[in-house]
Amino acid sequence: MEIIQIFGILFALFALSRVILQIRNRNMNLDEGIFWIFVWTLVVVVLVFPQTLDYLARVLGVGRGVDAIIYLSIVALFYLIYRMYAKMEHLEREITKVVREIAIKDRYEPKDKNEG
Repeated sequence: MEIIQIFGILFALFALSRVILQIRNRNMNLDEGIFWIFVWTLVVVVLVFPQTLDYLARVLGVGRGVDAIIYLSIVALFYLIYRMYAKMEHLEREITKVVREIAIKDRYEPKDKNEG
């Protein structure tokens, strides 16, 4: 086993432990946690068994395993960007709704005479 594989495995195990800790502390929801657990477990498997990349390359019809990883990583990044965009749009709509409700409430509720 090469030294880069050892460092990669250690990093992936560290990242995996952080994901589990985030789930346990409820800083990450279970769906996202399962996704990241899958990703980091897959990283460990690929680092322990690098020949799986050659099989993946043959299945996808690309030349090398590293090329397959790059292509799949690009697809995954686009998916993550889409998810972040969708969440951001949802949050913007929610903020707009709350601001409108506060503005209407402030407009029609009488003010205290003690306030400015």
